[in-house]
Amino acid sequence: MSWWDYLYILSLVVFVYLTFGMIKSYFKSKFDDRGNRLDCLDDQDSDKT
Repeated sequence: MSWWDYLYILSLVVFVYLTFGMIKSYFKSKFDDRGNRLDCLDDQDSDKT
C-alpha cells in the first residue's frame, strides 16, 4: 500500500472518532444524570401541580 492509502485510513479513523465524539457530547448535553431530558423538565414539573 502507498502512503496515500495510510493517510486515507488515518483520516477516516480520525473523522469517525470526532463524529462519534460530537454525537456523544450532544446527547449527553440533552439528558441529566438520571436520564431525564433537560428540555422536558418544565413540562413534567407543571403536570405535577
